[in-house]
Amino acid sequence: MYILGIESSCDETAASIVENGRIIASNIVYSQVEEHGLYGGVVPEIASRRHIDAISEVVQKCFDEAKMTVNDVDAIACTFAPGLIGALLVGLNFAKGLSYASGKPLVPVHHLRGHIAALYLTYPELKPPFICLVASGGHSHIVAVDDYTKFRVIGHTIDDAAGEAFDKVSRTLGLGYPGGPAIAKAALSGDDKKYKLPTPHTENKYDVSFSGLKTAVINIYNTNNMKGEKTDINSLAASFQEKIAQILSENLSNAAKEFGYDKVAIAGGVSANKRLRQLIEEKIENREFFAPYMELCGDNAAMIASRGYYEFINGRRGNIELNGIASLNIDFD
Repeated sequence: MYILGIESSCDETAASIVENGRIIASNIVYSQVEEHGLYGGVVPEIASRRHIDAISEVVQKCFDEAKMTVNDVDAIACTFAPGLIGALLVGLNFAKGLSYASGKPLVPVHHLRGHIAALYLTYPELKPPFICLVASGGHSHIVAVDDYTKFRVIGHTIDDAAGEAFDKVSRTLGLGYPGGPAIAKAALSGDDKKYKLPTPHTENKYDVSFSGLKTAVINIYNTNNMKGEKTDINSLAASFQEKIAQILSENLSNAAKEFGYDKVAIAGGVSANKRLRQLIEEKIENREFFAPYMELCGDNAAMIASRGYYEFINGRRGNIELNGIASLNIDFD
């Protein structure tokens, strides 16, 4: 079974065809990161306009790469939530139009569920149940994946997600956008013990809060500037990255132990962070560890097509009235 996936929830316009949820036939991603880097972050209006410019060509390239047409796919899967609403609507409306014109079923896909499905493309043998940290620009969730379409949220961010915090700190330190890779690069030549940063506390032990941590880093930098003192940018980046990686890895490993999961995974853009991966592997003891291919950590349509396959065989369908939703829990019914 072949599923066409379409993704446009933020600043990547993407289309992919995946066979049986596991094998990528084609995968095209058009990224706007260079343009948004001029502003230090994603500008929603610009993102929406660039999706409009790119969507038709991206989908056609996807078909060309797979040597297929819309007649060869069994369904069309598309991200409908969560994300920047203007950006979401571009891909969603394109998918609805293509579905209506071709008569192919439309399958609505939750973006975070898509990130988890990137693991199935990386590990064809992986099956639920497992526990997964989904960490990206706007999300930091610990999710129990009890079946292909059954999810339970064990913990989540109560303010800034890890990716947001990386972006904001990186912008302050003058390291560029996107923040995660920029901070990771700077951290390579820094001392992660030079700056003492606070460990945020939350009511639920598996929730996370990075707003105060982000503010602490920004305050160190701004205070040094006001005093005319030089900030060791690389060491401050390293200290910040280490604190976030320690918090996320500790929460994930503790949750795996408490809830009895032998398989532990990460997904989402922040899952590309090598220090985070290293710490998780150290802390989960003899449990199996799964992380996506680097090229599948960020937003892409292969993960949407893979997720669409499992939603499709579970009976989920959309119609011409399907609308985009800016915020929606991963465990929605």
